[in-house]
Amino acid sequence: MMAVNQNHPETKHIRKLQMVDITKRFPGVLANDRVNLEVNEGEILALLGENGAGKSTLMKQLYGLYKPDGGKILINGEEVVFHSPTDAINAGIGMIHQHFMLVSNLTVLENIALGLKSSRGPFLEMDVVRKRTMEICEKYKLAVNPDAYIWQLAVGEQQRVEIIKALYRGADLLILDEPTAVLTPQEVDDFFVILKKMAAANHSLIFISHKLHEVIEISDQIAVLRDGRSVSQERNSNLTKTDLAEKMVGRPVVLQYDKSACDRKEVRLSIRGLYVNNDWDEERVTDFSLDISGGEIVGLAGVSGNGQRELAQALSGLRKPVQGSILVNGKDLTFAGPYEHNLAGQSYIPEERNKEGIVKDFNISENFILEDHDKSPYSEHSFFNFPVITRKTQRAVDEFTVKTPNLNVMIKNLSGGNVQKLILARELERDPSILIAAQPTRGVDIGASEYIHKRLLGQREKGTATLLISEDLDEIRALSDRIAVIFEGRLMGIVDAAQVTTQQLGLMMAGTPRDEVRDQMSDAFAVIR
Repeated sequence: MMAVNQNHPETKHIRKLQMVDITKRFPGVLANDRVNLEVNEGEILALLGENGAGKSTLMKQLYGLYKPDGGKILINGEEVVFHSPTDAINAGIGMIHQHFMLVSNLTVLENIALGLKSSRGPFLEMDVVRKRTMEICEKYKLAVNPDAYIWQLAVGEQQRVEIIKALYRGADLLILDEPTAVLTPQEVDDFFVILKKMAAANHSLIFISHKLHEVIEISDQIAVLRDGRSVSQERNSNLTKTDLAEKMVGRPVVLQYDKSACDRKEVRLSIRGLYVNNDWDEERVTDFSLDISGGEIVGLAGVSGNGQRELAQALSGLRKPVQGSILVNGKDLTFAGPYEHNLAGQSYIPEERNKEGIVKDFNISENFILEDHDKSPYSEHSFFNFPVITRKTQRAVDEFTVKTPNLNVMIKNLSGGNVQKLILARELERDPSILIAAQPTRGVDIGASEYIHKRLLGQREKGTATLLISEDLDEIRALSDRIAVIFEGRLMGIVDAAQVTTQQLGLMMAGTPRDEVRDQMSDAFAVIR
């Protein structure tokens, strides 16, 4: 770990950072192909690209985790070579990772002090650390209690601690990797105020995100990568989400969908007073009740870790509830397993696709028939019908544009997006009356996301009752007819997706029950039956 003088952390002022013709190869993969990037002092540069476009690889080279195979990095016109993150930090570059690097059972001040070296001997002068920390907090309006333990802090507060740590160590340029992924809309607003204060103080920021509206809101310049190459870098003046999506994918992409009026039919999935524990036998879902009818999509919105995973597993038969009831097409399946849920007409797109959705060492065909291998037409009289299996699998692969040389390829060798499309193809092939879709586009490119969205809307038209669990509010709002909000395992309320605002959803996602904000939300909070 880097040693930093606690009294006088050395700050290198970065007036201009340039990455010139950066090339990085891995076995069989050209991750970066002569990529160019430039950011000036006081600027927020957004870095966009689909999964696999080379964003992370590029930033890891800037932070000293990888060494480029070609090209050069210039700071203030002079070439620099980073052999480790320590070199990057000493040059004035910090990185805030998506998953925070904090010790939960230490205080804020103790986390900031980790790795610091006293100029007066082996012991840190914590009063000096405290004074400098409070100066940083005041300058950038980073409100945080220095004596609070990390585990006591909200996610947004923990993020501020990471920023304080970087600034304490002299960071002049900050790399922010998907920094809003776990924040409520209100926390995002507060976070953007902080970023703008930092930019106003002549810090440079590189903002990596897939949320196009946030990129447009916060950035001065936007750089786009595609297939490991630079597509563009331009000032954020009249750019739209549609423009950016097309640059990322290389073709026009639909971001808003024209949906027909919701034709709600009979209740297909009924959840009443559900309690579900996690793997450590701690209560994660509390007294949860919700009805979903045929012909509608109900979105479940909430910050990650508020019981969504446990709820989805309980609804699909993978986790036994503690109490309550789950009725699937009128049949009580509260304590039934996945097989019984499938027989009742329910399909499940799992959040953890590699653990719950596939068998890694099976090929594509074997995974496609995974849930129905013992049923007609895949099996007749205890024998597999291989011609039918091949024909149906190939049709699904073609229809869902799963990229694979053949059906005998082990599914573990496919990209995450292609695995997700195969799971979707398998689950929709069953023509379900109920669909539980948990994070269906997580880790999926914009182009593939567009296709998945259209298929989910197609199931809606066919009368399927869909529960869409997502942490992406844009996705929730684009697809849902009603939105249910979950906080710490409890239902905060159900709202009309067409009426409710992002800010209103944010209040509920932060734990404000619907009824307590009724006056602010007018028609959006009319009782929905």
